[in-house]
Amino acid sequence: MTEPPPHTATQHAFIALAPPDEAKNELAHALSPAYADFPELRWNRIEDWHITLAFLGELPVQTVQRLRAPLAELAATRPSLELSLLGGGHFDERVLWSGIGGDLDRLHELAVAVRARVRDCGVDFAERPLRPHLTLARARRYDTASVTSAVSCLDGFTGHAWRTERLHLVGSTPRGHRGHRRYQDVEAWPLVSGQSGPGGGRLPAGRAGS
Repeated sequence: MTEPPPHTATQHAFIALAPPDEAKNELAHALSPAYADFPELRWNRIEDWHITLAFLGELPVQTVQRLRAPLAELAATRPSLELSLLGGGHFDERVLWSGIGGDLDRLHELAVAVRARVRDCGVDFAERPLRPHLTLARARRYDTASVTSAVSCLDGFTGHAWRTERLHLVGSTPRGHRGHRRYQDVEAWPLVSGQSGPGGGRLPAGRAGS
């Protein structure tokens, strides 16, 4: 039986939405040539793909646990969204991402509500502009060309629309844990279905990353 982390333990935490497996598999198929041609990139695990609404940084594990009830209450009042994965791009030639299309106005509204709820719980975190995307890979220090080449695999990629199902509170393995830092749901809560129609559109290039 795994012992609970000590009260002083800390972990990275964030709040996010996650595409369904069908959407992730569709994108992974489009990335197949890039996986083969650029194995030196630090590819994110498919199970870690997410759309971050609020990155909370390093927090005490107990603080992360205190967010569960407030976020559950919030999710129970927020509508599901219709989104899709669209194309790709890069940040500073170092980070490869896929863009997000669909109900972007309500996506931004959800992020505002999530961040307000976290602040109401007395949790401080660095505010970053919401730039919805999926981070796919990062370049190694010596590699200045792979990301800009790999992004061409996503030219013209348009994924099928899907509905968000849950709001996810995600935490890493606590600091000091042996091995690579991994992320998993602390908990996830259903969003209200049937209250949101498609809208917005593809995220403009100037808003597509963080």
